[in-house]
Amino acid sequence: MNPGGPGVQGLTMPVEMEPLLSPEVRDRFDLVGFDPRGVGQSSPIGCDLTADERTFQHPYAAETFAKDVARARTVADKCWAKAGDMLPHITTRNTARDMDVVRAALGERRISYFGYSYGTYLGSVYTQMFPQRSDRFVLDSALDPSLAWRGTLRSAAAGAEPAFTRWTEWAAARHAAYGLGATPAEVRKTYWDLIARADRTPVPTTNGALSGGDIRTGYTGFSYVATATAWIAALKAASEGGPAAPAEPVPSGTEEQENNQTAVTWALFCGDARGWPRDPEQYRRDAIRDRAAHPLAGDLGAGIQPCAFWKSPPREAATVVNNGVGALIVQNQWDLRATLAMAQGMRRALHGARLITVAGGEGHGVVVAGPSCAGADVTRYLTTGRLPAKDLTCGSQYRNPS
Repeated sequence: MNPGGPGVQGLTMPVEMEPLLSPEVRDRFDLVGFDPRGVGQSSPIGCDLTADERTFQHPYAAETFAKDVARARTVADKCWAKAGDMLPHITTRNTARDMDVVRAALGERRISYFGYSYGTYLGSVYTQMFPQRSDRFVLDSALDPSLAWRGTLRSAAAGAEPAFTRWTEWAAARHAAYGLGATPAEVRKTYWDLIARADRTPVPTTNGALSGGDIRTGYTGFSYVATATAWIAALKAASEGGPAAPAEPVPSGTEEQENNQTAVTWALFCGDARGWPRDPEQYRRDAIRDRAAHPLAGDLGAGIQPCAFWKSPPREAATVVNNGVGALIVQNQWDLRATLAMAQGMRRALHGARLITVAGGEGHGVVVAGPSCAGADVTRYLTTGRLPAKDLTCGSQYRNPS
């Protein structure tokens, strides 16, 4: 099993996942978790980054771009100064090789696998490197392997726009409760007026004030229409002199864990694949272009990152995933971290796979979120090896409360 991140510890994942799996699956399988190389108890690395340096997405503005460039360079310099001997070896391909070592140590001819988020990419790389050793692979909230990794960040912004439109429709239908506008167009105007007002005067929250750019970095919250509506309504009230709005959720790990996860993320993002421009001006142009195409978050995904200043190019070419391994991909329709388009890209790469889309499903994670309409097919596949005859769409039978 792998819980994604990248850089999330996976050693205890079997304990966390066991209640979410059917009794038939628990009886059929041993559940094996591990901390990927560089993570947790597997020779962890860190870069001693500040909270600001650990932040991945920064809104583009001409007057702050020089600061963004300096931050990205500093993160790269710190990571190479602290962990330069390890960084070239922390790649997804090497983690897949580690998984195969675990397989051999357990005396198994083939392994089955459950991967979530980034873990879906890791699983797909394993199937490409070791197709004959890949048994039953469940990929929950999948990433498109052809996009790794700058393309992943940029494509998320495209997926945010239809989710934003859906949110305006939901909020407009509940104008009496939230007061954001009686039509989708009015809700949209309310949001952008809030962003402009917050850029002039940051909005107070219980954990500091937020600029309009800060508010936009929470765009993935539009996966959950009810939660997003309540939060935007609270921010609007706070911007108009009301009480401070609730703060966004903060990371639950320790500073050491957050540093570890961030360091591993950049090791993988920068070390897995080429394609990161070295010229800061390319990021500026892309941020401006993507923001024009996708106003909600285009600049967030296209902005400059530490990979522009990484000291060493990848030692191996990016993995081209293109095989017939019979994986099962499960995906929520309204996931803004791993979008439906990304899952469809994974399905194209794994042409022996099947994709189950949860229509109306909100947020990041299907199996990991609890019971869903995909559950019976997941259990059948894991216990019998039988995939659905074709790709399926099922109706959402739950509402993720996150």
